[in-house]
Amino acid sequence: MTEYETRAETLIQALPYIQAFSGKTVVVKYGGAAMTDEALKREVMRDLVLMRAVGIRPVLVHGGGPEVDKLMRRVGKEPEKVHGMRVTDSDTMDLVEMVLSGSVNKALVAGVQLAGGKAVGLSGKDGGLFLAQPLPVEGVDLGFVGQIIEVRPELLSTLTDSGYIPVLCSIAVDREGQGYNVNADLAAGAVAGALQAEKLIILTDVEGVLSRYPDPASLLSQMSPSEAGDLLSGGTVEKGMIPKVQACLTALEGGAHSAHIIDGRRRHSLLIEVFTDAGIGTMIS
Repeated sequence: MTEYETRAETLIQALPYIQAFSGKTVVVKYGGAAMTDEALKREVMRDLVLMRAVGIRPVLVHGGGPEVDKLMRRVGKEPEKVHGMRVTDSDTMDLVEMVLSGSVNKALVAGVQLAGGKAVGLSGKDGGLFLAQPLPVEGVDLGFVGQIIEVRPELLSTLTDSGYIPVLCSIAVDREGQGYNVNADLAAGAVAGALQAEKLIILTDVEGVLSRYPDPASLLSQMSPSEAGDLLSGGTVEKGMIPKVQACLTALEGGAHSAHIIDGRRRHSLLIEVFTDAGIGTMIS
């Protein structure tokens, strides 16, 4: 088989998946190595543009914790975290919004457009997209750390109907206009549920959900929502994985079809997940 025949065969193998998912929404939570490695970042942007080109409607949700830490230290403010959540006073909230809504979000929009796509960057404040309330944590005052209680998806549908890839940062707002810092995994889960997405795909720095972290041989390739809930209540999920599993359950409860936690360190992991039956990572459905 010639090189060109091999390329054609690869395209044909993707045809059933293109037909199945054309017109469907896929929410991607972007973070980890795929966000800090420049080569991986370019590949993720190209993957999103390819998905859009074949009729899939991707929505990108991102965090930016390391970038926030860097700016805080630059201005002489040491990051403080409790139970993995950033303590966010008024000054920290200003810095978080500056980094997420400003530099990180706009850099990702530029990356999508450099790859040939059309993107619009938004925070949860824009159009009242994310309505939040304070996140209650017993015995701890986290400040302006919030949880999303409502997603208004009309703006996202308008953008995807017009061929745009929405790029969302996890800043939300309450009914009085106060901004809140929201965990990006949980924001992605809320978006996927509100849009009743075909898939929520969370990119992370491990193979998926591991029952014996960090042993890659303990990968759980598939779980039901009840099994995932049992894992959370049983305390066997590694700390950083907890919000990712919670996000998957939120998405499914809202009406998403399936949720996936995959290794964003792998090249073109998004395309492998969407266009093959290779079954990478962990699927919850």
